[in-house]
Amino acid sequence: MNNFYNKSIGNIYSKTSTKSEVTSQILFGEKFKILSKNKNWVKIKTSFDNYIGFIKKSKFIKIHNPDFKVFSSKSPVFKKINNKFIKTNDHLYFSSSITNFENKKNYIRFGNNKWVNRKNLKSIKYTDKNYKKIFKIFLNTKYLWGGKSVNGIDCSALIQIFFKFNGVFFPRDTKDQIRYCKKKTIKEFQAGDIIFWKGHVGLCINKSKFIHAYGPRKKVLIMGIKETIDLIHRTANLKIKKISNIKNY
Repeated sequence: MNNFYNKSIGNIYSKTSTKSEVTSQILFGEKFKILSKNKNWVKIKTSFDNYIGFIKKSKFIKIHNPDFKVFSSKSPVFKKINNKFIKTNDHLYFSSSITNFENKKNYIRFGNNKWVNRKNLKSIKYTDKNYKKIFKIFLNTKYLWGGKSVNGIDCSALIQIFFKFNGVFFPRDTKDQIRYCKKKTIKEFQAGDIIFWKGHVGLCINKSKFIHAYGPRKKVLIMGIKETIDLIHRTANLKIKKISNIKNY
């Protein structure tokens, strides 16, 4: 049976312990299957990218027919009290999907007295192939291993989130992305080129600039392409494994 995640964001762990490695995250509305369960944990397989890991046990959504998805970096969640919308400390993050249960004053209710502003949403069928705009949403976001939101993101999630928003399959981890992507034949760097190293990936936004979630600099930043290649070779002794292009998928 399908389940849908019902919190803003949650960690996916490698083992049934919060002290284990966070391998990825799951966003509100994401579909998954439960493979096994114990007292406090469930082993899941996400439907979008077939990612397997462990999340904390909870009461998940069983039926979810989303109408909208979040297009801003994060959208504040509101409560309606005495016909006024009061901002809470909670947020929904880019590419989360919601069901429209009620519509009032440009706010949409997606749960039990949980509302978001309509201006931060797009139709669930909406696509946006302007990858430069979407990648720049995450500019200066801190680097976080396993992260996939503006609270923290890693290099492979930065690439994947563009595809996820557009409903196009793309693997989660760099090693799987390398295997999945087609090698480009043109030697010159072009806008949209995805450059892979062992354990790292980023995207060319033009012929000379490159955006990536870079662990050593602890954030998402734009660097020169040649500067990045030289730096990674000098500091990590890694050479480029493959170059593809985002427009191929």
